[in-house]
Amino acid sequence: MKIRHLVYKEIKRRKLNFFLGLLSVLFAVSTVTGALTMLRIHDLNTFKLISQKEKETKERMAILEDDYRKIMKNLGFNLLIIPKDQNVSDLYANDFASKYMPESYIDSLAASKSVLIRHLLPSLQQKVVWPEKQRTIVLTGTRGEVPFLHKAPKEPMMIAVPKGTAIMGHELHKSLGLKVGDKIKLMTRSFTVGKCNKARGNIDDITIWIDLQEAQELLNKPNKINAILALKCHCARSNMAEVRDEVHAVLPGTKVLEKGSKVIMRAEARDRAAREAKEAITAEVKHRENIRSESENFAAILLPLVILFSALWIVFLFIGNVRERRSEIGILRAMGVNEKTIMQLFFNKALIMGLAGAVFGFFLGIAIGSIWGGVFSITLFNVNLLLSVVILAPVLSVAAAYIPATIAIRQDPAEVLKEE
Repeated sequence: MKIRHLVYKEIKRRKLNFFLGLLSVLFAVSTVTGALTMLRIHDLNTFKLISQKEKETKERMAILEDDYRKIMKNLGFNLLIIPKDQNVSDLYANDFASKYMPESYIDSLAASKSVLIRHLLPSLQQKVVWPEKQRTIVLTGTRGEVPFLHKAPKEPMMIAVPKGTAIMGHELHKSLGLKVGDKIKLMTRSFTVGKCNKARGNIDDITIWIDLQEAQELLNKPNKINAILALKCHCARSNMAEVRDEVHAVLPGTKVLEKGSKVIMRAEARDRAAREAKEAITAEVKHRENIRSESENFAAILLPLVILFSALWIVFLFIGNVRERRSEIGILRAMGVNEKTIMQLFFNKALIMGLAGAVFGFFLGIAIGSIWGGVFSITLFNVNLLLSVVILAPVLSVAAAYIPATIAIRQDPAEVLKEE
């Protein structure tokens, strides 16, 4: 009779013994697979959670970026480029520059490949007497924003004043009873009121804005300006030295001043929100890593104990099996069956037990881990893990059967039969 028939008959005759051994292997494999599946689910949940938080952060930063752009547009420019020989004390005292520079400066700056400034607005500003009304005003001429030639066009922060149009400061239009569409005379030239500004609480309330060329003609300053307003790129907010170096490389006859503390505070608040969002993500990643580390440490203790318990259980089952089959083994030995064949009987049974327990335990472990972790995904199926348990479980099972098998072949058949 072939060995496989003997093994089959042995399993069929002693079902409980085989089932208990199979259960032991299945328990060990499912515990290992379940623990690894839960760690895998933890990693998937971590990736999903962090990805979601990063997405939310990007969306939040996009909103803040848009808010920042709108705030910058409302609060105005934060860089002032003036002639190099302009006295800053006089500038602050008068609220406008008294020195002049060529209008061509703005074109040179627009043609440069600046990366640290945005939005260029040339202006000519001077305090004059409005002869027709006998009022002291600030006359400001502007041609609107000048786009950079090497950059994608941006939405302008301030549009040009059309020729023949005047924008009136709050104090002027209120005290004179002017409204949009009214005609005024300014230094013998006719203008139409295009807009009446709200109160700003500064020199703008007594300012009239007109087209730059018309202002140059009225003030007899052809092709002259006395200021260039610009917006510093947020990426360079903390390094004015670089901004100055970049502007001076193009316009050496100028100086650059920073203004607009509200804008700076808004930018700092935006940066702080970005830092806090990144710190929250980092803290969450660290928290998840700590949980995983604790789970790994627990698994590192539990899994060897489970494997050891299962191996010992198989040893005891096979020892019991040897005792039950003493007479059978004695008869086989007396019939001339060699030791190698007897060993194969036990090893084949252990091999079948290990293979069956490995396959069923693998899928049971994934099922338990998925239910416990609350995630069902095809990515949890790991071919390498399946191959590992299919190889290692039978090997450990055969190794556990080695001692009982050795005991079996060392029995003296004459003594065994004599006892029977």
